[in-house]
Amino acid sequence: MKSLSLRFVTAAALMLAAALVLQAHSRSESFPPRAPLSSLPLHFDGWGGQEFSLDQQTLDILGQGEFLVRDYEHASQPQPPISLFIAYFPSQKTGDTIHSPNHCLPGAGWVPTLRQVVDISRPDGSSFPVNRYVVSKQGNRQLVLYWFQAHGRAVASEYWAKYYLVADSVRMNRSDGGLVRLMSPMYPGETPDAAQARVMKIGSQLIVLLDNYIPR
Repeated sequence: MKSLSLRFVTAAALMLAAALVLQAHSRSESFPPRAPLSSLPLHFDGWGGQEFSLDQQTLDILGQGEFLVRDYEHASQPQPPISLFIAYFPSQKTGDTIHSPNHCLPGAGWVPTLRQVVDISRPDGSSFPVNRYVVSKQGNRQLVLYWFQAHGRAVASEYWAKYYLVADSVRMNRSDGGLVRLMSPMYPGETPDAAQARVMKIGSQLIVLLDNYIPR
């Protein structure tokens, strides 16, 4: 409980500091060119995507951002679908900030049974940290991978994401940023490593495109 209280206080302090700095930083923001999320390819090497819309209540909670929700399935290899969610906020100065799955998933009834930070690799051999959760609801398990991305930087920690939000607002006059989440049902007995390898068959193709939609 003490650990949870400390994390809550830390997160609250960071959010308050971010809000104060962003409001005090009065220069007109810079908005770099970017492609709309809707133009992200629907097809990746045999994978086909199906688009979904968020209901108005969810949109009201998320705030003034751009959102993409899709399920990808492989045409010739039957396996669980891979859900992609991307949230992008052109500005976070007005109070619309990224909602972490760390809070949203339990609110939707998913119970985390495993929480880790792991590295995933880009095709060029570099890597970056992501959050890896195994969540459960009514006996169904799902693997979740998510990270925060902004200005060419991908981080797992929401605290570091808040820090960079403040620093980049001062340094670059930008407060834009995004969240990327991949989620898929797990086979009975499937390990997190095996599920991650399966999800990253499409995830590795996705991450090389993200700079077009979440600008560096």
